[in-house]
Amino acid sequence: MLPFPPVRCANGPALTVIPSKGIQHHAKTHPLRNISDGMTDLFAYFGLFMAAFGAATILPMQSEAALAGLLLTGRYSVLWLVVIASAGNILGSVVNWVLGRGIERFRKRSWFPVGDHALERAQSWYRKYGKWSLLGSWLPIVGDPITVVAGILREPLPTFLLLVTIAKVGRYVALAVVTVNVA
Repeated sequence: MLPFPPVRCANGPALTVIPSKGIQHHAKTHPLRNISDGMTDLFAYFGLFMAAFGAATILPMQSEAALAGLLLTGRYSVLWLVVIASAGNILGSVVNWVLGRGIERFRKRSWFPVGDHALERAQSWYRKYGKWSLLGSWLPIVGDPITVVAGILREPLPTFLLLVTIAKVGRYVALAVVTVNVA
């Protein structure tokens, strides 16, 4: 029997005071701490997914910084971070492909964001290098337009998905390897 009953701290472990041994910490944590940690993890993974999704669309976002930041915490699974970032980025590229499939009908509108010359140049570049240019879909600035042009030129979805997946997963794996080994 302990000389004094355990005292539970508000957000911490139980403490027992034993005169000959001092304060003893018990490993059991508060149940709400586990829920809180789980929600934090969920929000981190969801935030990474959304950053990767947004970065793959025509929105100016950075997913690499989010991935590197989460990797540097050492708290999250490297595999799951790469899988989630890749899934978000690939899905964002599919959105670009879908937009490309339907964008031609708006080409002559005054609000259309790309001029005829720029669009023709992008299409001729894609025709020249073909589907293999999708391996460059991970590249900054030019990667997102490549996925839109692939939709405009009716690249089949299975081929698009295969090549974009190779590019996007390859980029995130390389970033994870560098980040984990440098830190």
